[in-house]
Amino acid sequence: MKTVEKGFIPVMLTPFTGTGAIDFDALTRLTELYLQAGAAGLFANCLSSEMFELSESERIQIIEHVIKVVNGAVPVVATGTFGGPIAQQADFVKRVHNTGTQAVILITGLLADEAESDAVFNERVFQLLDQTESVPVGFYECPVPYKRLISPEQLQLFVNTGRVIYHKDTSLDLAQIKEKIRLASRPGFGLYDAYMVHAVDSLKAGSAGLSCIQGNFFPELIVWLCQNYNNADLQTEVAKVQQFLIDKMDVIHNVYPTVSKYFLQLRGFDMTTFTRRNVGTFTPEIAKQVEGFYAEYTQLQNELELSLV
Repeated sequence: MKTVEKGFIPVMLTPFTGTGAIDFDALTRLTELYLQAGAAGLFANCLSSEMFELSESERIQIIEHVIKVVNGAVPVVATGTFGGPIAQQADFVKRVHNTGTQAVILITGLLADEAESDAVFNERVFQLLDQTESVPVGFYECPVPYKRLISPEQLQLFVNTGRVIYHKDTSLDLAQIKEKIRLASRPGFGLYDAYMVHAVDSLKAGSAGLSCIQGNFFPELIVWLCQNYNNADLQTEVAKVQQFLIDKMDVIHNVYPTVSKYFLQLRGFDMTTFTRRNVGTFTPEIAKQVEGFYAEYTQLQNELELSLV
């Protein structure tokens, strides 16, 4: 079983037409943009993709389309659990795997209710593994429907099965991440951090890479950070990038993913800002903030001599 590659794993957007249909032409160009930026893999059909607002057939269509465009250049992972009985979830996991994904991602908050114990969650995970043959899987501590974090000990238990190759961590806790990496160290497994406030420290601690929404604004910058975080000659620049990511957390998360689609428009990417998710109103004031953010990024990009893909 091949691991997901080390580096930046974008959590992919879904482009829509102005009437709300999936824009497959824009999805082709978006997939190519991630690849040209140097992404080590792609996470399709995730929360940034507005997966809960897609029909089951649309989820499969999007995954198949991304895999076709990628054409084996990098591994693709995609979400395969959307609630219901374990047998039903297992069936969809197998459908997603049959599209050609490297691993199928399990949403932690959909395997047990918020009030249910870790023991119940663990039991459901093993039931799902038993019912999905040898399908490689990963975990995503998705904030929807609620954020269920996996403890380092739980992750170790799951990774030791040899079935888990990817974990998208949203604990926001560097100590927890270090402990997860220590306990769950196994060839073929990688922890990818979503929290950019401690991106550099997480990479230095041994995270396999970053899997963050910031990559839907400037994927080439996240790739640069994954490649240069430990470069002794570039520590001043690395610190500057880290501070930039910290300073821009609020504007990045406000009315997301609409803001990222607008940011990509400012970059010259042809896509609408249409979103199916109800994330709030994209006001002229927010647009002005994003425009200022784009100007600051352009300056940073020039300082780093980064090519805009």
